[in-house]
This record gives sequence, structure tokens and C-alpha cells, in this order.
Amino acid sequence: MADAGSAARPAMSRFERYLSVWVALCIVAGIAFGAAAPGAFAAIASAEIARVNLPVAVLIWLMIIPMLLKIDFGALGSVRQHWKGVGVTLFINWAVKPFSMAALGTFFIGWLFAPLLPTSEISSYIAGLIILAAAPCTAMVFVWSNLCDGEPNYTLSQVALNDLIMVFAFAPIVGLLLGVASITVPWDTLLLSVVLYIVIPVVIAQLVRRRVLAGGGQAALDRLLGVLGPISLVSLLTTLVLLFGFQGEQILARPMVIVLLAVPILIQVYLNAGLAYWLSRKFGVAWCVAAPAALIGASNFFELAVAAAISLFGINSGAALATVVGVLVEVPVMLSVVAIVKRSRGWYERQESVASA
Repeated sequence: MADAGSAARPAMSRFERYLSVWVALCIVAGIAFGAAAPGAFAAIASAEIARVNLPVAVLIWLMIIPMLLKIDFGALGSVRQHWKGVGVTLFINWAVKPFSMAALGTFFIGWLFAPLLPTSEISSYIAGLIILAAAPCTAMVFVWSNLCDGEPNYTLSQVALNDLIMVFAFAPIVGLLLGVASITVPWDTLLLSVVLYIVIPVVIAQLVRRRVLAGGGQAALDRLLGVLGPISLVSLLTTLVLLFGFQGEQILARPMVIVLLAVPILIQVYLNAGLAYWLSRKFGVAWCVAAPAALIGASNFFELAVAAAISLFGINSGAALATVVGVLVEVPVMLSVVAIVKRSRGWYERQESVASA
């Protein structure tokens, strides 16, 4: 699995490390541009076909496809080597995280913080949080795993398996939880989002990946990723500028809305990371697998979440804003999880020593 090892050991660039700073700047820029050129933003919002905003769709493909190029579905054959760690992460990603976020969103946004939020947007905020939690992270997981010296073959196989499951499970889980939360589910749009932002990008990415590897090997793929990586991040930030160009009036009227939306996201990240880490220890999973298991269990595929929220509820919706808050908090929160699992390694491995004795 030489390919797996090389694919799973990226360094975190300075640009990625300060992603939250760039997102904050995009908030300011988007609000300013939206106020200065409302006509231009209205024209962008109207460029739709079948509820798909074409400029945003192009930007989202530029975001997602470079991420999916890193995924090697051939790594699925190694899932059996780390079946306990894989089982823990699958349980957290698909049986715990979406449902816990639905509960947290309903409690905090639908009840506790409801008097501080616009009544007409509350259900949309909850929907955005659910969409965010229903999309397990892909590319950034490789960075988190590398930072905590995680097992690269486990990380690659787990991410490949999550992506495969997401093709079939994302729409049913989102539809179920939105229905439970009494939010109208536009099933045609939801299924279209899955095709546009999961199925087609996965197929394109895998075709390009195979062609590049066949022509120049892993070195050629790494060079391509080096070119496309910055394009992906710039596309993400451009999308955020557009989002906040439409959200500016609402944010200026209620500047605390971002802080309030961040509360259930923060709780959910630490809850799921802690549960995955604890379950891994309980089942005797090696620390080098448990560490990335905690990180995969906690992080989100925010690029997909932003795309799905825009498709389902519109670029100026509360759902889109909620997913963007996920982008804002992702890097600092996940770096804190990395620090926690690294500092707790001695505690974690003491149980392994006792078991082996």
C-alpha cells in the first residue's frame, strides 16, 4: 500500500492552517460587496436551472473534485485489517453524528436560542446543521491524521468507505431527519444534489485519478493535486463571499447569529470525537487508529454540505449560513482535537499495556 501511505501524509499548508481567518475575511468582504453591488448579487442568484445556481455549481465542483482525487477506492480491500476502528467510525458517522446534531440543533436553535433568532429562519438553520453533520469529512481528514501520526492505510480505507456509503446514505438520512424536524423535504432537489455533488464528482475524480496514475504514477498525481489544491480553496472562499453577500443584511441585523449557530456545532464535534476515542479504547483499537478514528468521527465534508444546503434552500437561506459556520469553526476546533488525542496518548496506551500484560 505504498500509494496509500503517500496519499495519506500531506502537510498542512499555511493557507489551510489559517482557513478560519480567511473565512472571517470573506464574511466581511461578502457583506461589504453585497451592500455595494446588490444588483450584481441579484444577477448571480437568478442564474439558475432547475433550482441549481450555475455559478455556485461550478465553484462547488472546483471545490469538491480536487478533494475526491485523493480517494483511492482500491484501499477498500484493506478495511479488514482495521475492522474494529472502521466499525467505530462507521457507527459514529452514520448512527450517531447526524442524529445527535438533529437533537442539538432542535434544542439550542429550535428552543433555547429561538428568541434571539429570526423565527422564519429557525427551521432552515436546523436543516443546515443536519446537512452538515450528515456528510463525513474526506480530504481534510488526511491532514488531521497526518498531524496526529495516524495509521495512513486505515485513514485512506475509512475515507474511501465513507465516500462510497455517502452515495447511497446521504439523501435518505437527510430526508429522514428533516422530516422528523417537520421541515419540508424537496426530494427531487435532494436527489439531484446527490447526483450533482457526490455521484458525478466521484466518477470524474476517479477517472482523472486513474488516467494520471497510469500516465505518471503517484508523482504526477501529487503535482496535479498541488495545482488543484489552491484552486479548491479559492473556490470555497469565493463561494463564501457570495453567500455572505446575500446574508449580509440578516447578519448585520443579528450579529450574534453566527455565535449561536456555532454552539451546537462545537458540542457535536467534541461529543463525537470523544465517543469515538472512548469506544476505540474500550474495544482495544491501537492508538494510531483510534486517533484518526476520533477525527474522522468529528469532522465534516463542509464543501458538500454547503452545496447541498444551497441546492435545497437557496444561496441566501439560513441553511446555507449554518453550513458556512461549520467551515468557520472547522480548522481551530479540529486542531484542538488533534492536540487532545496526542496529549492523551499515554493515558490511552496504558490500557493496551495492561491488556498485553
